[in-house]
Amino acid sequence: MLAGGGGWVWLPLLWLVGSRAGDPAGYKRKVSLEYNPGWNSSAVNLLHVRAVGLNDTIHYVWSTIGAPTVLLVYTRSQSSGLHVNWTQLLSPSPSGAIQVEPAGSVLYSMAVIFSKVFEYNGTKTSDLSKANASSFYPTYDLANFTWDSLDGRLNETTLTATFQGVGPDSGGTFRNGSISFQVTAYEETSRDGPLPRLLHTANSSKVDFVMRGVAPRGNRSRFALEIVTVEERGGQKQLESTRSIDDEYTPTIFEMAQLVSVPRNDSAGFSFLQWKTAAYSALQPKREDTVHCEYYQLETENRTVPRPSIAHAYFGEELEVHNGVAAINISFGSEDSEAYQEKSYLSWSALIGFGKPPKDGFSPLVIAILAVGLGTPVLLLVGGSITVLVSRKKPYSEEQSFPLVEPFRDGGSCSCFPCCAI
Repeated sequence: MLAGGGGWVWLPLLWLVGSRAGDPAGYKRKVSLEYNPGWNSSAVNLLHVRAVGLNDTIHYVWSTIGAPTVLLVYTRSQSSGLHVNWTQLLSPSPSGAIQVEPAGSVLYSMAVIFSKVFEYNGTKTSDLSKANASSFYPTYDLANFTWDSLDGRLNETTLTATFQGVGPDSGGTFRNGSISFQVTAYEETSRDGPLPRLLHTANSSKVDFVMRGVAPRGNRSRFALEIVTVEERGGQKQLESTRSIDDEYTPTIFEMAQLVSVPRNDSAGFSFLQWKTAAYSALQPKREDTVHCEYYQLETENRTVPRPSIAHAYFGEELEVHNGVAAINISFGSEDSEAYQEKSYLSWSALIGFGKPPKDGFSPLVIAILAVGLGTPVLLLVGGSITVLVSRKKPYSEEQSFPLVEPFRDGGSCSCFPCCAI
């Protein structure tokens, strides 16, 4: 397949370029997990992920005290640490209960809150923004869920943890079901094995939103997740979309969406929330398990952060006044898809990280195919042009020259009129 033309000429260079695509960090972090630091009870969940680099540290604080929330705090220190005042954190006024010390080492901080799950009738439309108010069922407020302990759900070897909860079960919807957030930390740049096979770096962590066995309250129910972000000191997030012609890693999906920090002169950093526009209806997903995923306009006006949340414990009670708050909804399922109704399973993945979001490049395989597919015709065209030019400039030999017509010396005549006429 690769032997045609001159494709082989470019393969070593293109392979090298492709293998380095999407590798902005190029280094490893030392990652550790700590459950409820300084607290002996497992009645509540707070997970501290500490990712130490060459001269900096990224702190991720995940918690289901209130709405499921992650704090991301970046420090220019290898020795910075997390301090939690548990008495204050569990009080009605938790402001200041969570701090990263020394405070002078903190250069940037943000928060992502997973606040609500909407369920609505998708018979007429799966578009959340076009659904009538009468199409919605009572909202699942994740701050009111009961969350299992992380005991037995935390793996320090694979750097994973699963926060699993159930809602107020007035109608039996959570009798055999749950909603969970599965967290994965990373030490270096790589790509996930399962779909959607997100490319991650040492500056990011992954969260998987999973609905399993939750009974739909209608025959054509669709679901949507509300996400709220907090950007320090009045900063803002902006919504971006990038498209690619390469769907090798995530078949049939050509779009990547992301929330990124708007650059500011007074900020020493920025962060991102990045996802592929696909969800899945199986625990071990294949291409045929892909579920349509749609995101909507980013809302920045008059947004509030749900209470309680550890975001208030870090940013303060009036965090909406001093920080930038935005919200976005992401829905799952199309009009002609009954994937959740049939399989009672839904998963969606996203990366949360510091700095620039990872950028997918062409894989070495795709680059090789392009090199052969595009290189061969070009070389054939160039080679053919050179051959034609050389042929035109080549002089005639004596054997190729036309002989001169000599007159008949024996007095004979020629039957050809021009010859006889001379």
